[in-house]
Amino acid sequence: MTERSIIFSGPMIRAYLNGKKTQTRRIVKLPPASQGWRFIECGYSLEDSDKFTASFAGMAEFAGDIISVKCPYGKPPDPVFGTPGDRLWVRETWAVPHFYDGHRPSKIPLNGCTVHYDATENLGGLLKRSPLFMPRWASRITSEITSVRAERLKDISDPDCWAEGIECAGWDPERYGSVVECYRDLWQSIHGPGSWDLNPLVWVVEFAALPAGEA
Repeated sequence: MTERSIIFSGPMIRAYLNGKKTQTRRIVKLPPASQGWRFIECGYSLEDSDKFTASFAGMAEFAGDIISVKCPYGKPPDPVFGTPGDRLWVRETWAVPHFYDGHRPSKIPLNGCTVHYDATENLGGLLKRSPLFMPRWASRITSEITSVRAERLKDISDPDCWAEGIECAGWDPERYGSVVECYRDLWQSIHGPGSWDLNPLVWVVEFAALPAGEA
């Protein structure tokens, strides 16, 4: 079992804490020449049982036109060996008391230091720190991966949109005709105008909160 970090925005943090977010989508990084390829399947590597990959095929689908890409976010439970899924710990915008304003994150003591979180607190005048520099000990969210698959972005369903936490990220039935339209706007707010129409292949990572005391 391996732990990896992942960044969530404020709305996604709130959705997770409210039990509304159990999925995240991240772009699959493929070689430029493989754009337009399609997803075939996910599974554990036959050569390396610790490697979970997705296979993609080119238009011709010859043997040489199939590539496998390791999922960078971790592995789901292994049904053969009964091992649990990898874990994700979340980085978010954070702050500590003014006393540590001149300290780098690596120099802030993990014991006796109160951590404040921008997603759920009014930080007042505290120095906001980037999620990129949040140390593991400061994270308040750890979850276990339950499923991993790959698909085209626009294949997202209504239930998937709810599982992405759209209820906490701008869903307004008077503004949007569907929850997918709302998720489209959320995606483009992160990845830029027109990014939805590119319809990239994405990792769909599903996760569950760990029981108290196991994080």
